[in-house]
Amino acid sequence: MSLNEHHYELTVRWTGNLGEGTSSYRGYSREHDVEIAGLPTLKGSADPTFHGDRTRYNPEQLLLAALSQCHMLSFLHVAVKHGVVVTAYEDNAEGLMKMNRDGSGQFEAVTLKPHVTIADPGHSALVPQLHHEANQVCFIARSVNFPVHHEPITTAAAA
Repeated sequence: MSLNEHHYELTVRWTGNLGEGTSSYRGYSREHDVEIAGLPTLKGSADPTFHGDRTRYNPEQLLLAALSQCHMLSFLHVAVKHGVVVTAYEDNAEGLMKMNRDGSGQFEAVTLKPHVTIADPGHSALVPQLHHEANQVCFIARSVNFPVHHEPITTAAAA
């Protein structure tokens, strides 16, 4: 394997057979487990709109989480490269998915709303550039076919 390639593996196991399989649309559960070696099992389901369990993660939430996580990790990386000390980071991300008449659907856009706290107020003007750079290097944002918008807020830590 090349250093330029990274392979990921997981198992998705449907656990929602209620005894009759998929004999009817409402006759089965959307519950499933996402299993990754060495990590806790992630309990998944469909969005409640699609007969899923609201107490489990759904794929749409996980896609949004992946984009938010990737941007944060990329932002922290570029902050270090530019000598900007980040002391706190929180994102209240939102995603818009639209349904089509045929029952299919797709994400139309995601808006990340990171609130970043930096140590030095003198670096505040640099933060928008860091968000732009983070978006350029985020593996997940580079992989999706819809826009990922940013509405960042920057706060300087109290002295």
